[in-house]
Amino acid sequence: MKYNFSKGMAELKPSAIREILKNSGDTIPLSAGNPAPDAFPVSDIQQIAASILEKEPILALQYGVTEGYAPLIDELTKLAHNRYKVGNENDSVIVVSGATQIMSLVSHCFLNPGDTVICEDPSFIGSLNCFRSVAAKLAGVPVESDGMNMEALEETLKTAENAKFIYTIPNFQNPTGATMSLEKRKKLYELAKKYGVLILEDNPYGDLRVAGEDIPSIKSFDTDGIVIYAGSFSKVIAPGIRVGFVVSPSEISAKLTVAKQTQDVHTAMLSQLIVYEWLKAGKIDEHVKKNKVIYKRKLDLMCDTMDEYLSDYLTFNRPEGGLFVWAKLNDEFEMIPFVKKASENGVSVVPGTAFLIDTEATCNYIRLNFSTPSDEGIVKGIKILAETAAEMRK
Repeated sequence: MKYNFSKGMAELKPSAIREILKNSGDTIPLSAGNPAPDAFPVSDIQQIAASILEKEPILALQYGVTEGYAPLIDELTKLAHNRYKVGNENDSVIVVSGATQIMSLVSHCFLNPGDTVICEDPSFIGSLNCFRSVAAKLAGVPVESDGMNMEALEETLKTAENAKFIYTIPNFQNPTGATMSLEKRKKLYELAKKYGVLILEDNPYGDLRVAGEDIPSIKSFDTDGIVIYAGSFSKVIAPGIRVGFVVSPSEISAKLTVAKQTQDVHTAMLSQLIVYEWLKAGKIDEHVKKNKVIYKRKLDLMCDTMDEYLSDYLTFNRPEGGLFVWAKLNDEFEMIPFVKKASENGVSVVPGTAFLIDTEATCNYIRLNFSTPSDEGIVKGIKILAETAAEMRK
């Protein structure tokens, strides 16, 4: 039998990153994007989960309301306002099953086949595939060291057909590691308002700053109800619990709730209760401070080792946080053969083409992750990349 898949899904390819991870075997995983294993609050979660299952097992195992566990929503509303400076009287918060679900919900609520999403180019493959899955068109805007090129953004806004929203990761962007300047954040907001489109602000890495000063979120100056803010605990607590949250104008939140009812009814109650108890206990500040020490060490180790061993073969900008280093191979190398050869030699990296709007375009970048491998693995992996480059140069 021939299966007639939807247009969006028929043309959608598997995530290159997931395929690399699936086939990476015993290679050093510089291709991953997982939080550092020693950054998980394992003891806290063990104690909280045990207490919940002892004292409130039925609450944890029963159905919940789609918007989320009410006490958790209260905590998230305070967290969003006090820590991230987002949300006002016209906004509301709902709990989701990881931030990627926000991309899916927003896609289903706002995109018809053929509508346009304006995205940073390159950008996170998971979000791009959410938009592609509903047969939306993607219009890419180049990412510079301080964020989106605003002149290119305005030109795209002028010419894109049925543009519905601008998708951005302003803090330590995946994959480039770039952080959008305050000036550009304000300009982006002004342009979105001028051309009548929404902004989908994705902030999974904001708590992973290890250098420089915090920059206000775009949502923090949203007085017109045009910004949807995506928050996540995947990099703060643990990705396996699958808890995120969205702050958006109440009318949008209501529609996102209806869309969520068609996907998973509600986010897992045990996970919600764990996050609620963890936040209520005031754990987040101390934990984030601890994590910054871990990530600064690993980021500096990777960048310093790259400076020592790879400076003849590639260039990169040192990010101020996040999980990734985006490196450009010298023109003498072809990126795909380099990635394949590196994998054969025992280290996996992600080809830059995986993040492009036009997946057929050429790209000489690779993305390296410093959070997942051990410190020893980082040094060994970078040395292998240098050996691979030297071998290919010959």
